[in-house]
Amino acid sequence: MRKLTQLSAVLLTMVLTIPAFAMGLDDAKDKLDSAKRQGLVGETPTGYLDVVHAAGDARDVVETINEARRNEYTRIAEKHAIPVTQVETVAGKKAIEKTPSGQFVLIEGQWVKK
Repeated sequence: MRKLTQLSAVLLTMVLTIPAFAMGLDDAKDKLDSAKRQGLVGETPTGYLDVVHAAGDARDVVETINEARRNEYTRIAEKHAIPVTQVETVAGKKAIEKTPSGQFVLIEGQWVKK
C-alpha cells in the first residue's frame, strides 16, 4: 500500500509537469491548456489524452503529450517494479480528478464536461 501512495504522489506531480517537457517549455502548456479549454482534448482513465473534437492541432498535441506520458509511465513502472498499466491507471485517475470544470473527461466511454 505504501508503494501505491508513493506512486500516487509521483504521478500527481508528473501529470502536472509532463506537458511542459513534452513539446518544449515555451509553448507546451499553452497549447495543451488551449486545446482543453476549447473542448478539443480531454483526459481519459487510461492516463492519456484523447481528441474530443478534431480541429486545429488537437491530434498533434495529443500525440506529443501521450508519447511523453508513455515514456514517463514506463520509467516509473520500471523504477517501482510494477506493471505500466498500474501507473497508467493511477495517472488517469489523478488527471481526471485535477481536470477543471468546463473541460472534458472520458467517463464510461462517454465524453463528459466537468
